[in-house]
Amino acid sequence: MDASTVTRVALIGGDGIGPEVTEEAVKAMSAACGGDAFRFDRLPYCADFYLETGKSLPEGELLRFKRDYDAIFLGALGDPRVPDMRHARDILLGARMKLDLYINKRPVRLLKEELCPLKGRRRGDIDIVLYRENTEGAYAGIGGTLHEGTDDEIAVTEMVATRRGVERIVRAAFEDARSNGRGRVCMASKYNAIPHAHGLWSRVFRAVATEYPEITSTERFADVVAMELVRDPTQFGVIVTSNLLGDILSDLAAQVVGGIGLAPSANVHPGKVSLFEPVHGSAPDITGKGIANPLAAILTGAMLLRHVGRQADAKRIDAAVDAVIASGQTTPDLGGTLTTSAVGDAVCSYL
Repeated sequence: MDASTVTRVALIGGDGIGPEVTEEAVKAMSAACGGDAFRFDRLPYCADFYLETGKSLPEGELLRFKRDYDAIFLGALGDPRVPDMRHARDILLGARMKLDLYINKRPVRLLKEELCPLKGRRRGDIDIVLYRENTEGAYAGIGGTLHEGTDDEIAVTEMVATRRGVERIVRAAFEDARSNGRGRVCMASKYNAIPHAHGLWSRVFRAVATEYPEITSTERFADVVAMELVRDPTQFGVIVTSNLLGDILSDLAAQVVGGIGLAPSANVHPGKVSLFEPVHGSAPDITGKGIANPLAAILTGAMLLRHVGRQADAKRIDAAVDAVIASGQTTPDLGGTLTTSAVGDAVCSYL
């Protein structure tokens, strides 16, 4: 995409702290790129909209996103008034499936020694990118129940793995390792216990690895990867894995560098409209208190900038977040005393 054009973003603040943190990300992106570089369309889709209309999104809205926008920025979804999370599934999982956002990308960087629960780790020691397959696996929505609510109830969920789906996410992981000098790709699976679906993962991984002889490739069981992320996360460069395992491993990795308050993510189809979201959730217990950490949302904004071709501006945002954390200009969850908006202002001051 041409960085000189106006970038059109569908902005969905969502529930809880979502609107609070997305506005700080908007401030940072505008400060980095100039106020007229973006057109943010603020859309009302959230629990309130669902409860008022009975719909998560208007008919055809995801197709409109594909047609009218360069990116979607989502704050957070989740509200106790919608206990089955129907609106969240419809919006987030719906976008992943209908827009074919097959890459869930989660960068994990240690920005300050004090944020790491592991002894002896310093800033820069941990720099990992997790590639989670985003449209298949156990989240494909195939399955059902019989005799629900009885002692004989049966629940079945099918795990889906296609060669095309596995190959494209594995290849994306190796391309990241090659283009960013990471040098190592680890595939996490459970092919010992799930020999068919994860056996396919193993075969595809080994085949793709032969095309990247300069990259060190390793296969490990997912439980071993989880243990090693706690024991010595510095050994990892890129981790690629399936939908369910990636959901678990990415949150574990985030906790090693300071928690999900610093965890950005992107749901991507390269070259097409993609969805960007911090992964901390809606946090209804702190909504409106002005203490929500906006840094994950701001870092997610940097990922959006990279997607639309503004790599230099994205690097400036990353550097500004690094500076804010180093100086202690953070919300209370990271040991600081600033409000949500004051942290956003601090990031903008470095920009």
